[in-house]
Amino acid sequence: MPRRPKTRGLYARGDYWLDWDRRTDGSLRSPYLTIFWYDAERGRTCSISTRTDDLAAARTTLDRHYLTNSEGELICPTCGQRRNVATDMLVLRAITDYLVSNENLPSIKSVRPRLNHVVRYIATLETPDIRCSRVDEPWIERFRAWMRRQPVISSAGNTRDAPRSESSIENSVIQLAAAINAAKERGDISRPPGFKPIPTKELNRTPQRRLSVAELATAFRYATDPRYPTKRLGLHRFLMLSVGTAARPDAVHDFSTAADRRQWHEERSVIALNPYGRRQTRKRRAIVVAPPQLAERISETEGFFIPFVSVKSAWETMVAKLGWPTDGEGGMKLIRRSVAQLLRDAGTPRAWSAEWRDPARKVPAEQIEVQLGHRVIDSVTDLYSAFDPAYQYAATAALAAIIDAIIDLCPSAYISLAESKHDGQAFPTAPAASHSK
Repeated sequence: MPRRPKTRGLYARGDYWLDWDRRTDGSLRSPYLTIFWYDAERGRTCSISTRTDDLAAARTTLDRHYLTNSEGELICPTCGQRRNVATDMLVLRAITDYLVSNENLPSIKSVRPRLNHVVRYIATLETPDIRCSRVDEPWIERFRAWMRRQPVISSAGNTRDAPRSESSIENSVIQLAAAINAAKERGDISRPPGFKPIPTKELNRTPQRRLSVAELATAFRYATDPRYPTKRLGLHRFLMLSVGTAARPDAVHDFSTAADRRQWHEERSVIALNPYGRRQTRKRRAIVVAPPQLAERISETEGFFIPFVSVKSAWETMVAKLGWPTDGEGGMKLIRRSVAQLLRDAGTPRAWSAEWRDPARKVPAEQIEVQLGHRVIDSVTDLYSAFDPAYQYAATAALAAIIDAIIDLCPSAYISLAESKHDGQAFPTAPAASHSK
């Protein structure tokens, strides 16, 4: 009967190995690389195709298969019992397994770059064979020091002069601890991380910069400049949706009116910022009511409201033109923070209009928290709550008033798309797969 070959193929994990599936005459039975393993109960070698001829992709498929079908390296493959001896594994292997196991999480797009910093640091060491047990507090301190010396590179590939924030460094440490903990839970190692990350709330410095209504209007004037209708369309829509919802930039980019995403309920002007089927994360995407000016613009669109995967480059160009901050006080989240402040100012002497200085116009704190996704309504009832006419009434009315104040200064801010200079232009609509899941 066929047994496992003496050579472990091109790559192996546990009882599984990767190789080409060949006939007895040596010819390929399949054009794809294959995962093999010996099934003791059946008494034969079993296999499954990776559906790829790329070795790197096939290795990832084997890792995924191994993690799904094994209980980790602390399980003896012969007797199936848990080993009593302490085991260890490479940090790079723990990171790879963690990324493979969590590849479908909504947060994976932020997890990967954080762990990539750790991988890059290990590449600078004398040997990459660093075991999880060797990563202790002194090792982490050396990693932090190395990170502080690394340049900060923007999404456009430009190097920023601002130093790297301590919280961004610690996010990589936190993610490494999660990868090592996941290896322990899987049984691949027997000890937890030998270091303790610093909570980012102890490191974060809350940005103080906020934009006034006049400054927001200036941004809209820039985005609606009729000389650049195509180039600035995405930025214009980003500003409209950001001001009208106070949502995070990633949620704004990810909003679509496509029926299968169940994000736009036109009959009640309700926006579900979290698309159907996407798991909520700690940065919760709220269900909010669109102000009338925004609801009209959303109803004119089909598919993604922002027809580009990202408008960050256009944002950075605008920021440079307007002289807005580019360090920790800036970023695309500046719109969200500014709108949140304007909501808090309602009913105070700092309000953006004389009418909204009336204390009766004050927006309840709990409505601001719901708008920002900081207050969680029971998951079973949150959508039903949004169809109640009183749901977020004060917050929505305040957002509508903010938009009116912006329109007074920039009439084109929320102009009908059919009347704007954007009309008649051919804009590519990004596919769903290109946006965050």
